[in-house]
Amino acid sequence: MTMTSDSPPSRLPWGSAERARTMPRTERAGGREGRGDGRLAAVFLAPALLGFLVFLVWPTLRGVYLSFTRFNLLTPAEWVGLDNYVRMVHDPIFWDSLRVTVVYVVINIGVQTVAALAIAVLLQRLTQSAVLRGIVLTPYLMSNVVAGIVWLWILDTQLGIGNEIVAGLGFDRIPFLADETWAIPTIALINVWRHVGYTALLLFAGLQAIPNDMYEAAKVDGASEWRMFRRITLPLLRPVLAVVMIMTVIGSFQVFDTVAVTTGGGPANATNVLQFYIYGAAFGRFQFGYASAMSVALLVVLSAITVLQYRITRAGHSDLG
Repeated sequence: MTMTSDSPPSRLPWGSAERARTMPRTERAGGREGRGDGRLAAVFLAPALLGFLVFLVWPTLRGVYLSFTRFNLLTPAEWVGLDNYVRMVHDPIFWDSLRVTVVYVVINIGVQTVAALAIAVLLQRLTQSAVLRGIVLTPYLMSNVVAGIVWLWILDTQLGIGNEIVAGLGFDRIPFLADETWAIPTIALINVWRHVGYTALLLFAGLQAIPNDMYEAAKVDGASEWRMFRRITLPLLRPVLAVVMIMTVIGSFQVFDTVAVTTGGGPANATNVLQFYIYGAAFGRFQFGYASAMSVALLVVLSAITVLQYRITRAGHSDLG
């Protein structure tokens, strides 16, 4: 006897048919969960994205536009094309300010990198005390303005304790911030004092990623501390060191507040760094178009230096296998 059914038999086994019936419901639930996570992520990202657009993207685009105009806040912006850039190329004060900035950057980066690397290695090899790390980081907790004012008092030619020590040692008092030769190196060293602890802790964090087994094996082979530093520490720390140097170079080119509270660009424009010159053009002489052109030029220079540093140092590649 043959039994018939109105519905055609299923071509899938029972388990496969059951999964086929339940899969759309699961996918819909997973899709709803994914969309919910996306909305939640958008809510958390919105304030940061809004701040990025309002305080970075928009001012940058506005500055690029103003660099092609003549604008003084009192009258509408007047389009002048490349006039501001032509003026900048023929402006001797601009080039002198760029030279002063480069001198500052070289001193700051050279001293700060060497000192920070030495501190980081000492923290790793000799002690990992949290108290010492806190002491090293303490100057960074002070603002640049406060640090500049404190060192202005310390280095005062007549009453500063720094010059009192110099005089007590039998030397002539040194006008650290009032002499054309001493002014930029002094400002650079003030900023080194403030930032070296933070830079050292960044490098210290990079040192923690280097396996101790390498140092132990090198010790067994009789390697000295200096040889281990050259053969192990420097090569394996290179990506972190490269990124730290890129950040430090960008920050150094933007020096302003220390100069503003200590020398005001003097003496005789010896500390008239590019950021201070841009500030004077914009808010001192109300030449916002010209100041914007110099700012765009600085942005291009920093972008080129960053790309060049990244490629030369191979910051995106690590020797740790």
